[in-house]
Amino acid sequence: MDRLKPALVRQIFVLMLILFLTVLIFKEIIPYLSGVLGAITLYVLLRNWMKKLLARGWKPPVAAALLMAGSFVGILVPIILIVIMLTSKISKAVANSERVIRAVKEQLTEAETYVGYSLSESIDTSSVTNWMSGNLQSLAGGTFNAFIAIGIMYFMLYYMLVKRDSMKSSLISYIPLGNDNLEIIAKESDQLVKSNALGIPLVAIFQGIIALIGYLIFGVPDPFFWFVITAIGSMIPFIGTAIGILPVVILLIAQGDNWQAIAMLIYGFVVVGSTDNIIRLYILDRLAAVHPLITLFGVIVGVQLFGFIGLIFGPLLISLFLLILKIYKKEYGNAHDRL
Repeated sequence: MDRLKPALVRQIFVLMLILFLTVLIFKEIIPYLSGVLGAITLYVLLRNWMKKLLARGWKPPVAAALLMAGSFVGILVPIILIVIMLTSKISKAVANSERVIRAVKEQLTEAETYVGYSLSESIDTSSVTNWMSGNLQSLAGGTFNAFIAIGIMYFMLYYMLVKRDSMKSSLISYIPLGNDNLEIIAKESDQLVKSNALGIPLVAIFQGIIALIGYLIFGVPDPFFWFVITAIGSMIPFIGTAIGILPVVILLIAQGDNWQAIAMLIYGFVVVGSTDNIIRLYILDRLAAVHPLITLFGVIVGVQLFGFIGLIFGPLLISLFLLILKIYKKEYGNAHDRL
């Protein structure tokens, strides 16, 4: 029987040790992984500005501090305000959900006379309300971990901006891939980050604004809250802005504002729905296209891992995972075929 060579045994041992330490590290860092992804995202968005400031004679620490402050005011402050608003509106959203469900049950009761089957009895109002409350709290929760993730993000971002050349050379020395594939990773990940961090939020904001105009015109209660809900729904494929428009329509019906509800329904599906394709075509065509299924599964995974910010980082994480699989196939696929 052939015996294993000592060199092979040592190699297997080292690989197992690397795998063990990798799992151990990632298990502990998962709650703060959004900080790592956030640092990478902000670096991709800010590095060209960093180069421009350095070309004008700015010192690296000063330029990095200015860009970090700008990113905090322009990106994180709005996100923090949205999370605070969502958190403060959770109880009201739950109360609204009860009204929505009651209105639906009333409409079903009227329909039962024609169908001849009791539909409304199968709807458990309290169970649906509890489910919505729990999901809203998980979406807006994780405050302590979020503060730690933000600290990690800006700590990493500072060194990525100031020591970008040395960090780049260090990473290249540790990644076991060829230079060609490293260039592909750099180029495609740059496009993916811009598409997920710029394209998806911009589409959501524009659609939310268009819906907000309708909310203001037709007198919807708490229009800015529903603006946020509609914008968030716009990030989710196959659900879209309907997650904000349909509850608003039902609430208007429950209040007795029937013609406003009908007008809002027409406005939502005709105006907001038609502008969806136009906005996506205009914005996403200038960035890397992200498949709707990647966005859908990314949102599902991202919200569970990162909370609210997972709406952006989830699709980014899935996209990077698929990119790594693509690179692995390119790097080692031919070698496997020859075996």
